Amino acid sequence: MSEISSLIDSLNWNAVEQSILNKTESDVLHALDSSKPTLEDFKALLSPAAIPHLSKIAMLSQQLTLQRFGRVMQMYVPLYLSNECQNICTYCGFSMDNKLKRKTLTDEEILQEAHIIKAMGYEHVLLVTGEANHTVGVSYLLNAVKLLQPFFSQISIEVQPLEENEYKLLVDAGVHAVLVYQETYHREVYKTYHPKGKKSNFDYRLATPDRAGEAGVYKIGLGTLIGLENWRVEAFYTAVHLQYLEKRYWKTKYSISFPRWRPHAGTYAAENCISNKEFVQLISAYRIFDQEVELSLSTRESPNFRDNVFALGFTSMSAGSKTNPGGYANKEESLEQFEISDERSAAEIAEMLKSKGYEPVWKDWSTCYH
Repeated sequence: MSEISSLIDSLNWNAVEQSILNKTESDVLHALDSSKPTLEDFKALLSPAAIPHLSKIAMLSQQLTLQRFGRVMQMYVPLYLSNECQNICTYCGFSMDNKLKRKTLTDEEILQEAHIIKAMGYEHVLLVTGEANHTVGVSYLLNAVKLLQPFFSQISIEVQPLEENEYKLLVDAGVHAVLVYQETYHREVYKTYHPKGKKSNFDYRLATPDRAGEAGVYKIGLGTLIGLENWRVEAFYTAVHLQYLEKRYWKTKYSISFPRWRPHAGTYAAENCISNKEFVQLISAYRIFDQEVELSLSTRESPNFRDNVFALGFTSMSAGSKTNPGGYANKEESLEQFEISDERSAAEIAEMLKSKGYEPVWKDWSTCYH
């Protein structure tokens, strides 16, 4: 068993949940006054006891974000290469058991998407696929990166978990970041959501950031699907994983994403929803706990919500996203992975950011680290 599996298994899900629920106002105030918040402080910031202090928590989060990152927002866009998948995941539109038209982009189609995304002004693109090694394996990904390098200064990937040597090949080819989400850290129910396919192996997926770290990936992205299990407990487990990685692969940068469940092909309906107020609490708790981690905001959220929360802790946000292969070229034969909520263009988001005193960065990523 890997070190991270042992660490996760040393925690008891129900005990963690109860510990969070038992946090008091005194615990919350201690967390807010701490110069170096601990995991116990993070629990307090996630707890129901923190809700009456949400305004103070959000203000501190915004202050810490401005101190570390300034009024800069890095903008990115996903490029879906394929919706083919060999997994059955009860919550995902790409799940193998969903009857939909499958599509994997050809070289010509990849270049067509690249030209359209480039015309939108983007320099940072996130390549996304389903998990199907037979069609979108490492050779396919290496070819896609080669095709796209002339267009974009930075290329990230959100694909199936790979081996360390495969990540090294992709790093050498120019891949900047690897995003891999555990979806849920609740081992006992993980198989319920992932009944078939390689993704059903909890431990293999859990150790993926380690393999990426060993391969020298510049940035690793973590996250869970909000809506599967208790969001407070999921956030704590994610923080444990983040802290472990930061200590072990200290040269690597890290990001956290907050995908809330959205309607998709299939029958799953989220039961563990999070309110907008609780979402603000979650964002702010992460920023106060870890002032270096990057936080990403997707188009899953509504325009009004995004306009009001981006400054509370986020450092990057997507805009003008399409979640189906060939979507930017207006090819409708392939189904979206999920429905987006904010359909505004990249230019509209950039103008919104500028109107609020922010610099929307999509042409030079390096300025995000000044």
